[in-house]
Amino acid sequence: MSGTNHYYGDNVNMYGGRNNQGIVKNQGGPGAGQQDPALAAALAELNGLVARLRTQVPAPDAQLLDESLPAVSPDAAVPAQERHRALMAIAGIAATVGAVGRPVAEAVRAVIGMISG
Repeated sequence: MSGTNHYYGDNVNMYGGRNNQGIVKNQGGPGAGQQDPALAAALAELNGLVARLRTQVPAPDAQLLDESLPAVSPDAAVPAQERHRALMAIAGIAATVGAVGRPVAEAVRAVIGMISG
């Protein structure tokens, strides 16, 4: 069955032994465009924690949390940089409110760990 190659992950072909450069990055794999279920669950948990936290912070902080939530929604297809920025804003607020924000800060750390690999 020639011509039925399926590549999932990186693919390297080398012909000859000089000046070989480059790598084909096939990061999509099966189900490309679908979010990791564990990440979606972690984001859903984070959203619930943020919703509870926002009732315990001053209005300006609650507004920033509200502005950050769409980027960390489990259903949101947002650029990685925008999601990271929102996570950092949420973590910053969580850190400033002490013990009340600790669960949110830990959830943010977990999500960042999943995103960073």
